[in-house]
This record gives sequence, structure tokens and C-alpha cells, in this order.
Amino acid sequence: MRELSGKHPRYGYRRITALLRREGWAVNRKRVHRLWKREGLKVPSRQHKKRRWGTSDEGVIHRRAEHINHVWSYDFVMDETEDGRRLKVLPILDEYTRECLALEVERSITAQDVIAVLEYLFLVRGAPKFLRSDNGPEFIAEAVKAWLKPLHVKPAYIEPGSPWENAYSESFGSRLRDEFLNREVFANVREAKVLAEDYRRDYNEARPHSSLGYVAPAEFARACVASGSATLRLPQHTLSLAKTSSTLITCGT
Repeated sequence: MRELSGKHPRYGYRRITALLRREGWAVNRKRVHRLWKREGLKVPSRQHKKRRWGTSDEGVIHRRAEHINHVWSYDFVMDETEDGRRLKVLPILDEYTRECLALEVERSITAQDVIAVLEYLFLVRGAPKFLRSDNGPEFIAEAVKAWLKPLHVKPAYIEPGSPWENAYSESFGSRLRDEFLNREVFANVREAKVLAEDYRRDYNEARPHSSLGYVAPAEFARACVASGSATLRLPQHTLSLAKTSSTLITCGT
């Protein structure tokens, strides 16, 4: 437990219990909690937050993901390198599996950069039916709308000033900052890219996710595909995209 807590200092005892069980320990969660307190390890305080449901038809309450590649979401998270220069981070999530499909890191990310990352993901994974975001200029740009329209991907814009309607992106951004960005000092963009990709892979393949029964998102996705309960959407129009239409230097590739 001390070793796992040292490696993942922001994990609570429930997530540590899942990791112990994955390693073969037949442990009861109550026992882990008792030992956790005895060892003086961090026990996250329980918070009682006011829930805001929002009114937009495109928010997470009214438009829930029902299968893999049904709804993706994205938003920006800001950070900086040690010289104080800005870093712009773009996570793209599958809301059903909770997988982080890409974690793009650059000084600046424009609407054309957003299109380039999405184009790559559509080629290797297939296109979602809906793409949820806030009303940032990179997401509502006419270039993005015009590119998505023939691919039959509908932008799902939340109400302005209502970030809770994009709850999955907000939650991932909070975890990203707490577990990664606040713990690392980046010398340059290249280092940030490499470390971000390491975090993305660990998040997908190893990090127990509480809303998925404490299994990792990639493991949950594989189980869905194997059972046929959530088949991948691979429409024919994605196959017509040019496979080498642009050069992508991204964390997610």
C-alpha cells in the first residue's frame, strides 16, 4: 500500500484496493481502509457538492453516451513550461469508455490543428456520432463545422458559461491537473509531449476508474467489444479520408 501510494499520491484507498486486487491480493476494502488510516496515508475528504444539471439538450444529462464512439468530448487545459511560456493541452475522450483518445500538447492549438487531430482519430478508430464541446473559438469555427458536416458528425455545443454540461471533459481535466500537470515541471514542449503520452497510456491501460467498477478504460472497452454490447461505429465515409493528408506530430499518435 505504501509503495502504491508513493507511486500514485492522489489515489484514495478505494482505487488502491483495486490495484492490490489486480496484483493478486485477496483484500477486503474495509481492511484496506483500516490499514490506510493506521499508516497515516491520505484519505480524501468527502465533499458534498451542489449538482447543476443544466438546460442544454447537448449536455451530458440529456445526451448520454450509449455505446463506444457515440459521444466524444474535448476541451482545453492550460499549463506552462518552466520558463513561464504557455502550454495548451487538448484531451479528447470517448464518454462511454472514458478512454483518453488523444492528449495533444502545443504552445498554440488552432481550429486547423483540431481538425488534424480529429482526422487522425477518425481514421484509426472511426467517427463518433456527436462531438461535445464548449463554445471556444477553436471548436465553433466554421472550418471545423464544414469539415464535420460531410462526415455526419454533429457538434454538440453546451450552453455558454455552463462547463458542468461538459462534465466528462471537466472531470478528466481535473484529474489531469491533479495527477499529472501539478506534479511535473516541463523543460520544453517535447518533454511535455512525451510525459503526456505516458500519462495517457497509464490512464487508459492501468488507472482504475471508479465509474467503470474500478477497471481501466481500455479494459472496459475491450470487454464491451468482446461481448458485442457496444460495437465500434466504423462508417464507410471514414474510410475515404486521405490517410496521409497531413503530418501529425501529436501526443496521441
